[in-house]
Amino acid sequence: METFNQSAFAQHNLPEAFVQDNHSRSTKGVLRGLHYQYPQWQGKLVRAVTGEIFDVAVDIRTDSPSFGKWVGFYLSEENKQQLYIPPGFAHGFCVVSDVADVVYKCTSLYKPTDDAGIRWDDPEINIAWPVVNPEVSEKDRSAPLLSAIPAL
Repeated sequence: METFNQSAFAQHNLPEAFVQDNHSRSTKGVLRGLHYQYPQWQGKLVRAVTGEIFDVAVDIRTDSPSFGKWVGFYLSEENKQQLYIPPGFAHGFCVVSDVADVVYKCTSLYKPTDDAGIRWDDPEINIAWPVVNPEVSEKDRSAPLLSAIPAL
């Protein structure tokens, strides 16, 4: 299976260079996010190599007409779909299978000082997560609401 082709991405005006690969393993009911990096934005190409996740991107560019809007897609080892999360979007996912291995390519290196997040259950965004009572880290539970982050 071909998971990345630089020429195909270039034809669709998508990034042609990734500088870091990450791998995350989580169990059913775990929810991670909503994460972003600023001011050194990160684009991410996400896929589930085992199991299934519900993957979400939220537009957090304050000057965008779709600011605060979200999209969500099921990514699984069966459907082999990928989601590109562009810079300027927050990212999160929840695991709907027993276990899921998620891999993602990043357009910039992780920078701890730029690590940021938005509450996964922000009522202004109102994401329809498919998991009831998800397991969420303390970091993600205490992230600010979208209305509390500075203009980006």
